Amino acid sequence: MRELERIVARRGELDTLVEELTKQLHEAQVEREELAVAERVLNRLAEQDRASAVAPAPAPARVAGRAVLLIPHRSENPDEAALPEDYRKILAMVRDADGPVQVRAVGERLGLDASMRGKLEPLRAKMTKLADRGWLHKRPDGRFTARR
Repeated sequence: MRELERIVARRGELDTLVEELTKQLHEAQVEREELAVAERVLNRLAEQDRASAVAPAPAPARVAGRAVLLIPHRSENPDEAALPEDYRKILAMVRDADGPVQVRAVGERLGLDASMRGKLEPLRAKMTKLADRGWLHKRPDGRFTARR
């Protein structure tokens, strides 16, 4: 009978040990998941830091957690350096034109395929954004001129 008591006692010890190890395993899994989340967050922050260090954005903003560029409103002392490079190119082309320009003409100078419908829409949106912010003037006929 003593052996039976020893077996029962040992089984009780092992059951207690299994419960403790199960609890430790659960705690380790929870901590591991938390560390994985923290690692993803730090990687995203590092990516954002690298992106901002490579090309400094003129006016950074956050929309849904992502960096976006803002086209600033033109002030009395306009600083074209505040505009992204592609917007500066558009502004220079319109300024260098002899008169009002159409989106198609700017698109052709940028090397865009103006013959396909819809290819110029992103350019039209950029030019409209420049006009809305005071950098260009949009005429009723849809042509653009530079603000002096």
